[in-house]
Amino acid sequence: MQSNRQAGAPARRSAFTRFLDGVEWLGNLLPHPVTLFAILAVGIVLLSGLFGWMGLAVEDPRPAGTRGVAEDGMIRAVSLLNGDGVRRIFTSLVTNFTSFAPLGVVLVAMIGVGVAERSGLLSAAVRSMVLSAPRHLVTVAIVFAGIVSNTASEVGYVVLIPLAGAIFYALGRHPLAGMAAAFAGVSGGYSANLLIGTIDPLLAGITQEAARLIDPDYVVLATSNWYFMAASTFLVTLIGSLVSIFIVEPKLGPYDPSRADPTVLDERMMEPLKDEEKKGLGWAGLAILGVIGLMALTLVPEWGVLRNPESGDRIDSPFFGGFVVWILIFFVVAGYAYGRAVGTMKTDRDVIDAMAAALASLGLYILLVFFAAQFVAFFNWTNLGAITAVMGAEFLEESGLTGPVVFFVFILMCAVINLSLGSASAQWAVTAPIFVPMLMLVGYSPEVIQAAYRIGDSSTNIITPMMSYFGLILAWATRYDRNLGVGTLIAMMLPYSIFFLLFWSIFFSIWTFVLGFPVGPGAPTYYEVGAAG
Repeated sequence: MQSNRQAGAPARRSAFTRFLDGVEWLGNLLPHPVTLFAILAVGIVLLSGLFGWMGLAVEDPRPAGTRGVAEDGMIRAVSLLNGDGVRRIFTSLVTNFTSFAPLGVVLVAMIGVGVAERSGLLSAAVRSMVLSAPRHLVTVAIVFAGIVSNTASEVGYVVLIPLAGAIFYALGRHPLAGMAAAFAGVSGGYSANLLIGTIDPLLAGITQEAARLIDPDYVVLATSNWYFMAASTFLVTLIGSLVSIFIVEPKLGPYDPSRADPTVLDERMMEPLKDEEKKGLGWAGLAILGVIGLMALTLVPEWGVLRNPESGDRIDSPFFGGFVVWILIFFVVAGYAYGRAVGTMKTDRDVIDAMAAALASLGLYILLVFFAAQFVAFFNWTNLGAITAVMGAEFLEESGLTGPVVFFVFILMCAVINLSLGSASAQWAVTAPIFVPMLMLVGYSPEVIQAAYRIGDSSTNIITPMMSYFGLILAWATRYDRNLGVGTLIAMMLPYSIFFLLFWSIFFSIWTFVLGFPVGPGAPTYYEVGAAG
C-alpha cells in the first residue's frame, strides 16, 4: 500500500493485488449493463428454442393440484422461437416494462429523496452526524454515518466520502484512512441500515418476481429484511471501525501533504453547521416526528386505517405493503420543512424542480429496467428458471449441504459475481430467477435468500471497479495522493471485504439458524413447497 513505497517509486503489487487487477481487466471486457441485459434477453429466446426442440423437462416437485402444476406433473421448456412465442413477445413488450415491480417503487421513492437532497437536508444531516462526534469516536461516526446515508446512496458517495478525507486531514490523520472508513460504511455496508431505503423495495420486487416462478401468489415486502439489516448496522459499524483503526490506518502510515493536489485541502468542508442549518434540522426533526405520529395512528390503534382490514394484522397489512409511500412522505415533508427554514424551498416550483431533477437522474436506470424486465419475463415464460431451480435443488440435496453451509456457499458466490457485475439490482435481476426458486425448493424462504444475497453483494462493492462509484472514489483519492492507482485503492479496501464477508456470514447463521430470529416483519425462515396455492 502507499506507506510501503517511496515517493515517485512504482507501487509494489502483491500476488493478490495482481489477481484483482486481472479481475478488473476481465470485468472491463463485459459490455454495458444495458447491453448485457439485451444480450441475455436475446440469449434466453435462443436457448428456449433449443431446449424446446430438445424436449427438456423435469418433474415438478410441487404436489398435484397446486396452482401452476401441469396435469402430467412435469415442467417443460417453452420455446419462444415459434409463432406463439413471437406474438407473445410483441404484444407484451410494453407491459413487461410497465408492470416490472421494481420500477414503480424506485420512481416513487426517488421523488421524495429528490426533495430532501435538493433542499440541503441530507447534506446537513450527514455533516451534523459526523462533525458533532467526539474526536476519539470520529472513525466510528464516519462508518455509521456511511451506513445510514445509503438510505439515499448518492449522498454518502458525493458528500460523506470526500468530507471524511477532509475531517481526517484536519485532525492530523491520513485522509485516505478517513475516505476508506466512509467508503466501507457507504458501500461495504450498503445493505445494512436502520431505515428502509430505496434499495429495499427494489430488491424485494426482484425477489418477488423470482419467487413467483415457484409460488405465483408469493409477496415479498420492502421490509422483509428490516430486522436483520438494522441489527447488521451495528455489526458493520464495529467491524468497519476496527479494521480502519487497527489495519488500514497503521498501514497507510503518516500522511505526506506534498503528495496532494494543493486545491484539495479545502477547509470549507470542515465548517460547522450554520445557525440557519441548525434551525432547518430542528424544523425537519419536528416534521419527522409528525410523520412518525401519523404512521403510528394508521397502524397502532385497533381502528388504524392501514391495518389488515380483514384480520386486523399489523404486519400483513397495507401499511407495510405500501411502505414506499411512507418513504415518499417522509422525505418530502422533512425536506420541505428544512428547505423552508433555510430558504432553499420557497415555492411549490422549488419542490417540483427537486422532484423532476431526481427523476431526470434516473434515465439510465429506467433504460436498464426496460431490458431487465424483458429478460425476467422471457426467463419466466420459458420455464428455464424453474427447470434450473429443480436441477439445482436436486444437486444441493444430493450434495448433503444444509443450513448454514448452503448459505456460506451462496454468499461467497454472490460476492464473486459482484466483482464483475457491480450493480446490486442488475446482479440480483440476473441471479434471483435462478437462486431464489432453487433455494425455495430446498425449504428456505425468499426473504432469507435475499438477506444472504445482500451480504455477498455489499461485502465486495468496495473492491470492484465495476461498482458505479468506484471511479469517482478513485478520482477523489488521487487528489490526496497523485500516484495512487486502482491496485492501491483495492488493497486499501480489501481488509474490509474479507472481514465483512467472514463475520457478517457468521452473524447471519447465528441470527437465522441458532437464534431462529426472522430477518424481517412477517418474513419466515423456511418455505414449505406446495403450502400455497
